[in-house]
Amino acid sequence: METRSAPEPNRARVASSLPARAGLGFKSAHFSDIEASAPGIGFFEIHAENYMGAGGPPHAQLTRLRRDFPLSIHGVGLSIGGAGRLDRDHLRRVKSVVERYEPAAFSEHLAWSTQGARFLNDLLPLPYNAATLAHVAAHVDEIQAALGRPILLENPAAYLRFRSSDYSEIEFLREIVRRAGCRLLLDVTNAYVSATNLGFSAEDYIDAFPMLYVEEIHLAGYAEDSDEIGDPLLIDAHCAPIQKEVWRLYDRALARRGPVATLIEWDNEIPPWPLLSAQAARAERFLKKRPLASEDRAESEALHDDVG
Repeated sequence: METRSAPEPNRARVASSLPARAGLGFKSAHFSDIEASAPGIGFFEIHAENYMGAGGPPHAQLTRLRRDFPLSIHGVGLSIGGAGRLDRDHLRRVKSVVERYEPAAFSEHLAWSTQGARFLNDLLPLPYNAATLAHVAAHVDEIQAALGRPILLENPAAYLRFRSSDYSEIEFLREIVRRAGCRLLLDVTNAYVSATNLGFSAEDYIDAFPMLYVEEIHLAGYAEDSDEIGDPLLIDAHCAPIQKEVWRLYDRALARRGPVATLIEWDNEIPPWPLLSAQAARAERFLKKRPLASEDRAESEALHDDVG
């Protein structure tokens, strides 16, 4: 499924200092619960676009949260795969949020969401070919230069294939890492959704994924539907507890990667705090039963060699 003819990127350029713990997406509705229960959550993640205003209650809450927990910032609007130039004003606003909160990690999607001046409220897939590769690598370079740090690039949820694709998704991601020096965010749910929708093995995908460069994992619940001929169609909806198939794939990924920062995403039909924190506790149990994996040890040794 994967070719490895290209030289590996510099492993010393890590993009995240998040703890190898389970984290949650921060929702203001849970703020009082977080303060009252002092939960054993490893970190919180926010969407940059929700904090681009100058002040008010959102920033007051986040400033308080940031004192006690590591923070990950996730971008959803940079449209890294968009056909045009990056929106420099949007990038400037993202940079202001990153500089204000100094997160342990910043991530974005291998996707596009703009058409000219129009913003589409979705993360849309790309054809994996040489032209797209050069375009995406240039955008990743520009974002990293603006933020002054490597970013994590997330694999997308897919609902179709492009005939013009010349690379597999994994080959494409590996080449972006090689060219731009970024790192990866493995969304296990996206892998399962794509595998079901496009008819490939999710297990093979996880087995081939370049785990050396994974510095965060996302887990979420999906919605079930069917396409026009009645075949299963999964939607990356972030609206439900994590399904057993995703937990199994997560365990398979940890067997290769070892413990790594893991975010529970639940952005729609927000549940009560006890249900959400229970999902994080379950991920913590998976993390604790996994020792440092052989590939993670190789990464640690490479880092020591490069910086020592």
